[in-house]
Amino acid sequence: MSNYDYDFFVLGAGSGGVRASRIAASHGAKTAVVEERYLGGTCVNVGCIPKKLLVYASEFNDYFEDAAGFGWIVGERTVDWKKLIANKDKEINRLNGVYRNLLEGAGAEIIEGTAHLTDAHTIEVDGKSYTSEYILVATGGWPHFPQTPGIEHAITSNEAFYLDELPQRAIIVGGGYIAVEFATIFHGLGVQVTELYRGDLFLRGFDIDVREVLADEMRKREVDLRFNADVSRIEKTPDGIKVSLNDGSELEADIIMYATGRLPKTKGLGLEKAGLEMNDIGAVQVDEYSRSRVPHIFAVGDCTDRLNLTPMAIAEGHAVAETLFNDNPTRPDHMNVATAVFSNPNIGTVGLTEEEARKEYNAVDIYKSSFRALKHTLSGRDEKTFMKLIVDQKSDRVIGCHMVGQDAGEIIQGISIAVKCNATKAQFDATIGIHPTSAEELVTMRQKVP
Repeated sequence: MSNYDYDFFVLGAGSGGVRASRIAASHGAKTAVVEERYLGGTCVNVGCIPKKLLVYASEFNDYFEDAAGFGWIVGERTVDWKKLIANKDKEINRLNGVYRNLLEGAGAEIIEGTAHLTDAHTIEVDGKSYTSEYILVATGGWPHFPQTPGIEHAITSNEAFYLDELPQRAIIVGGGYIAVEFATIFHGLGVQVTELYRGDLFLRGFDIDVREVLADEMRKREVDLRFNADVSRIEKTPDGIKVSLNDGSELEADIIMYATGRLPKTKGLGLEKAGLEMNDIGAVQVDEYSRSRVPHIFAVGDCTDRLNLTPMAIAEGHAVAETLFNDNPTRPDHMNVATAVFSNPNIGTVGLTEEEARKEYNAVDIYKSSFRALKHTLSGRDEKTFMKLIVDQKSDRVIGCHMVGQDAGEIIQGISIAVKCNATKAQFDATIGIHPTSAEELVTMRQKVP
């Protein structure tokens, strides 16, 4: 008989926490999960899901324009922002219910409130204490603001999902995927967008060709990209906001949205009191099994700042439950994880960038293709699809694949299986393409880049 109230207590009902709770409970562990906001965490409520719904909405602008080349006559159109947000909210509420049913159906108890650890086995939630043999920290991350004068007038992506009105002019600050995605979302919905990034080129960490191609395509769409630019001051005006830049210039807009990074949401949880180790940004330090230096306390997802992707948090949470309650020690695999940026056009990527590959391997072969998709021969749109394969010269393995173009995220999922299975370039070449598709280009590239 356990001396604790629970076998497994999870802090945070986001993607990783829900999966861990559900699997642990299904294995017979007495499980509780505490959440102070909403079930599903960032992804379901203010991340992947609502963002993708807004991406779909923004893409119709292109569809309407492209239709003329195919003989359609499309009249005047406008965006009903309030209806879009209401429909989005309805879907999110449905998903909240799905997550509740998943947890309760598996036998996990949901506790609503704000939690913190008072010792290594005790969790306090709004004044009530619970004890647990094992604890999982799955509290995710939270947008981070820099210390810029007037920053209180800015919003983050969290608030962007709940704006009362669609702005006419928007400034997006940041160079990561959230900033890039929202720049093209707002632009597609008819907003005049300026994106500011303090570096030479956005999407640091992605393949250089991908970064350059997307910048070119966004500029074709008249998104105002300004690199080596940073905000020195934000002021509220009767008509919106005024932004002063570090070069002395000024911009005016209706809103300014910061997407300059997210930090692990670990402050105030009492983790240090329980003996956990955090790094300089507050991420919980864990081993390959997601175990902290306190043997019975684990952490998964964005609060560990390893690979901050929803499917990765789910895999990490599942692995913890398998390790603890199914006698199946499981390590999540962080190698060759595919990802997408749902910009317009999309990015899909898996494996190493060219820069990473050249550092890791003695010699690599590079294959590139840039072409106008069949659709745009009639639409008239000046958009190029870009694809790139990186191959280890010695083994012939494809160690990186990168794409910019329509449905890149959908296409890269299939390619990621091949990369995960160590497929060779010869095997790619032996695969018959599906014609006519853009994806067939990935199995027809034969000419190496010098």
